[in-house]
Amino acid sequence: MTLIAAPADISSKDLPLREDVRLLGRIFGDTLREQEGEASFQLIENVRRAAIRFRKTQDDRDREQLEKMLDALSPGETLVVVRAFSYFSQLSNIAEDLHHNRRHRVHLKAGSAPRDGSLLLALERVEKKRISKGALQAFLDSALISPVLTAHPTEVQRKSILDCQLIISSLLSNRDRIDMTPDELAENEAALRRFVLLLWQTRMLRTAGLTVRDEINNGLEYYRYTFLNEIPKIYATLEKQLKVRFGKDTRIPPLLRVGSWIGGDRDGNPFVTYDATLDAMQQHSALVLEHYLNETFVLSRRLSLTDHLVEISDELRQLSEASPDRDTARADEHYRRVLNLVYSRLSATARRLGHEISHPPPIGKDVQPYVTPQEFMADLDVLIDSLLGHGAVHLARGRLANLRRAVEVFGFHLAPLDMRQHSAIHEQTVAELLSNSSDKANYKDLNEAQRREVLLAVLQAGRPLLADIEQYTPATQSELRIMQAAVQIHQRYGREALPNYIISKTDAVSDMLEVALMLQQAGLLEGGKNPALHVNIIPLFETIEDLRGCGAIMDDLFSIQHYRKLLASRGNTQEVMLGYSDSNKDGGYLTANWELYKAELELVKVFEKRGVEMRLFHGRGGTVGRGGGPSYDAILAQPPGSVNGQIRITEQGEVIASKYSNPEIGRRNLETLIAATMEATLLHHHGADSAMPEYHRIMEALSLDAFAAYRKLVYETPGFTDYFFAATPIREIAELNIGSRPSARKASGRIEDLRAIPWVFSWGLNRTLLPGWFGYGSAVRQFVAREGKAGLAQLQVMYQNWPFFRGLMSNMDMVLSKTDMGIASRYAELVEDAALRGRIFDAIESEWEDTVEMLFAVTGKASLLQDNPAFARSLLTRLPYIDPLNHLQVALLERHRAGDNDGHVKRAIHLTINGIAAGLRNSG
Repeated sequence: MTLIAAPADISSKDLPLREDVRLLGRIFGDTLREQEGEASFQLIENVRRAAIRFRKTQDDRDREQLEKMLDALSPGETLVVVRAFSYFSQLSNIAEDLHHNRRHRVHLKAGSAPRDGSLLLALERVEKKRISKGALQAFLDSALISPVLTAHPTEVQRKSILDCQLIISSLLSNRDRIDMTPDELAENEAALRRFVLLLWQTRMLRTAGLTVRDEINNGLEYYRYTFLNEIPKIYATLEKQLKVRFGKDTRIPPLLRVGSWIGGDRDGNPFVTYDATLDAMQQHSALVLEHYLNETFVLSRRLSLTDHLVEISDELRQLSEASPDRDTARADEHYRRVLNLVYSRLSATARRLGHEISHPPPIGKDVQPYVTPQEFMADLDVLIDSLLGHGAVHLARGRLANLRRAVEVFGFHLAPLDMRQHSAIHEQTVAELLSNSSDKANYKDLNEAQRREVLLAVLQAGRPLLADIEQYTPATQSELRIMQAAVQIHQRYGREALPNYIISKTDAVSDMLEVALMLQQAGLLEGGKNPALHVNIIPLFETIEDLRGCGAIMDDLFSIQHYRKLLASRGNTQEVMLGYSDSNKDGGYLTANWELYKAELELVKVFEKRGVEMRLFHGRGGTVGRGGGPSYDAILAQPPGSVNGQIRITEQGEVIASKYSNPEIGRRNLETLIAATMEATLLHHHGADSAMPEYHRIMEALSLDAFAAYRKLVYETPGFTDYFFAATPIREIAELNIGSRPSARKASGRIEDLRAIPWVFSWGLNRTLLPGWFGYGSAVRQFVAREGKAGLAQLQVMYQNWPFFRGLMSNMDMVLSKTDMGIASRYAELVEDAALRGRIFDAIESEWEDTVEMLFAVTGKASLLQDNPAFARSLLTRLPYIDPLNHLQVALLERHRAGDNDGHVKRAIHLTINGIAAGLRNSG
């Protein structure tokens, strides 16, 4: 059953997309014929046509015909069908992404009005509101906008597949050139055929589990694809736009920084060790030095200016005289001589940092390395200033300026690496430190007040507790060695390389003080009258209970004078991380989002009362069930006062590839983060709207009922855990080699111990997507029953006027469009207990029906995705390729769980997981 209305006939602007899809489909079809034979091709075509017919008619006879066809497949035929449908989804995704870029370029070329999320529109709105240049400059000076890459195991694509897709995308994009000759078009198509064939004959699944190093290297690819080249261009664009509006140059500090957890996030991952963290930073640094060497080498070949024609600065001449390049043929080419000096010093810097980078040998072997990035920037500034001095503005503002900006942003460390660990591990570590060095052997038995007293006494006295590391338990040794790694990273790459320590499951002030003590023992917190903290200590509030208590915890923390001194050494700024994933698993979609919103409101009050600057770190996932959704809308929907120019957001799993593997799309997504943060900071008033108290009252009522409905199903229904493990591919997901971290915190079989990522992923694969909507329908129905038509009218007003509530509805609309209760019922049949199956599935289906009905009642829409026809068209195109994969997955799961050990069966299950995730374009 589908509730998505088919959009009107395709418009002329979307014809290129249809042509691209047809071209790729034709090439792929020819590839199947050539490689698998005519019979296999016809089989795939028959399944495809049957799936499209059923998706259009929703007729039971068409469904039965499709199921009969799929049930008759042999194991070998199943593999071919699964791979074919999976790859067609991937090729469709390539065409769609390319078309988004195409439409964006057409939009800009035509001079059309800028769209939400663009920097241009954000600046226009700032100008229209008459925000002063001083206020805008203050925003730029203090802003920090940081997407943070994480290694959560939801990226099902192999890098080999992704690289092949990027080449196909590039080849397809080249066909947009209007001056391509027939021969060039034929050559282009031949290349497309080669890479589609390569894609078909490349193994889709990993044969071995990912290591932490694999995850580090995968994450670094996005710096190569996008960040290193596009981020400097974003700064240049912003500076150009500001000059147009304010008439003079505006220097923008490095407000956009891409961070990383990969190699520093130890929470639940025993493979992130001392060595892994050091390796992560070593790999980071090697990549950015490689980039600098490559760019400097290119510039040294291009900047061939002679002093016979231009008048260089005295500073440039001095550097030229110090250059190891003594070739008389370049005696007059001072820019080249200086760049050869810079290249030689960079090469020496790479050697000093222990990097083995393949690059052309430098001219100078005995030059001094750069000690800091600032020294490197100073040399680049000499080059730029000299060029500007003799009017070579275009040369000064091109590749050279982008390199200079890259050094300012990325330094010699590339990306700030965060550390993260669970509070329970810190408790154990501190307990051992205290018991081995004092009479406080019973630290774990102390209450919260007593713990604070003990911890503060040690912190204020600066007393060393650390003895021979070998005397501690292995777990504590590991934590202490990680601290030693942090010290080494600071010494080698600077403190910006590792600036943050995040505490998972923070629920007390002592959790923060424990980490302060550990940092102190490692030398990352210096004592004395004015203590200096070298790492931000960041609490992570995750569960509903923790979110409700976070304001009180931070208020208590800020009342401690010693901690305020530590904060003073960090610019009086405290970062707080809020977890979207566990709060959703704990309380459901509506309640989790409302509790997050309330937590932010409370934190704003506490921070303002205590005079502390707040920076929020949003732990969002890719799916709506884990806080996902459009970044622009999400930032603007934050409570007033909660952004204030500073925001960090996690980018996880397949979202990283979809946002940042293509440089054009990546740049647009980064610009969107800046635009939204600018608008949320400068255009949103701190004062509450007069309607807000009533809106909050209604949300509180909805949340209570939604929470009750969700908890009743997930945690209070007998047998629900058994249903979940049977009706989803959760166990089979755990067998996929898609991440280094285990899928559960401990092997208990309890939902409480299951990580939120596989929880959400599993519900997505069986097309229920329960974490993204359950509880809303019954909550709204009960509210309207209590408050009547006036209550419904108020909800409709909230939808129109409150960005937070409108965002909730919009995201839920998108989630529901991907659900299919017919397919979900097939997965429910995997539950052997018929009574349990009927009881739980009936409850889920009933709530789904209520949710759809109440969503339409509040929004006034008659179908899902009514406001998003482009996505509706895209999804309707892909669903006929996803639905058969779901049907096959159910049949394969039945065979596998019945004891069929055929290797084809297990492989096919994993391929369907991959294919469904690629088709839906999100997993965890």
